[in-house]
Amino acid sequence: MSVERRIAEHYTQDMLEEKILGTLRSAGKNPESLTPHDLEPLDNLHLGGRESIQELSAFMELRPGMHLLDVGSGLGGPARYFAENGYRVTGIDLTEEFVRVAMSFTSMMCLADKATFRQGSALDMPFESASFDGAYMIHVGMNIQDKSGLFREVARVLKRGARFAIFDIVRTSDGELPFPLPWALTVDSSFVASTDDYCRALESGGFQITHQRSRRQFALEVMEKRRAQAATGSVLAVHLLMGDNAPLMLKNVNQAIAAGTLEPVELVAVKS
Repeated sequence: MSVERRIAEHYTQDMLEEKILGTLRSAGKNPESLTPHDLEPLDNLHLGGRESIQELSAFMELRPGMHLLDVGSGLGGPARYFAENGYRVTGIDLTEEFVRVAMSFTSMMCLADKATFRQGSALDMPFESASFDGAYMIHVGMNIQDKSGLFREVARVLKRGARFAIFDIVRTSDGELPFPLPWALTVDSSFVASTDDYCRALESGGFQITHQRSRRQFALEVMEKRRAQAATGSVLAVHLLMGDNAPLMLKNVNQAIAAGTLEPVELVAVKS
């Protein structure tokens, strides 16, 4: 089995949309009038949810009418955030089910004219060169080994001078990682790299780095809030996406960040 197929299967859950909608109905929500707030615990599959997107976007030099590329768009939360704020977004994701659910939820929120989604590999995207005014990637690089190839492909589809924003989890030491993790059950599907590795790959791909920031303290604060929310019993819990391993996956990544083995990092680079 190829690595990409293994990763897509890792994220695939049978009847995911039906499970999410059923859970929402049980909580008294109307699927005909969904809001981003209703889906917040699930449709932003990264640390910090919408808050982290807002903070990252401050470094993207966004302008009205821009067409943005979402690399690894998941269930579409970030794409819908940017669509709500007046930008056009095209997302690409390896997992077919994620693409279907993203399209469905985006339509339910009347944003289908602003955000669209395609199934495919970020290493070989079905887009013309110089198609996009900007791009972002949020908690995706941990599943992609060939980061130089990834960044060359992103550069290909971006216009000259466009910005590429990244919010990923990186290695900060050589300590052994505890598995399972949210992005991989075993080391065979995990390709966590250091910030220096990212920077070298970005530069070799034709980018100049303009912003770099550790988000470790932010992550520790988010994890504390998450523990408090878990005690109240969140309706849309991550087990819908991660299955029975969810508590252990979250415990492992939280401990690795607290121990200083991993940390989330922001990077923004400009296509030369």
